[in-house]
Amino acid sequence: MGWFDVPLDDERTQLDAAVEGCRGAIEATLDSLTEEQARRRLVSSATTLLGLLKHVTWMQRVWFEECVGGTPRSELGLVPGPDESFRLAEEDTIASARAKVADLPLDAVVTGHRTGPRTLRWVYLQVLRELAQHCGHANILREQILAE
Repeated sequence: MGWFDVPLDDERTQLDAAVEGCRGAIEATLDSLTEEQARRRLVSSATTLLGLLKHVTWMQRVWFEECVGGTPRSELGLVPGPDESFRLAEEDTIASARAKVADLPLDAVVTGHRTGPRTLRWVYLQVLRELAQHCGHANILREQILAE
């Protein structure tokens, strides 16, 4: 079921579907690419298609496991900042990046973010904003790779 198929009165399911839809769109940019293509740097930053997937996995874990769950990044085994989250290790593969989502009411106030309390709804919207931005990046990089 896509997010357009979710009943309008079920906000949580809509948000989950939107996050999964955006996440799926980024994952789909890796379809039929080789590991070399997924790692190819086409811009001056460390951004690659595989790096984008690794970064959005990191970002979702920061928001849902650190901010919502209250577990510090160091205990989660996450790198401290977003710049490091794009860097690929040899063991990073297309299949290795996956994330969990917390199961709380949308009005629940979470306190794990450094800037103070947030509702879970706010966290979802922030994750969606970041995912949408990176979907565009991934689409452009895939287009460049396939044009070579």
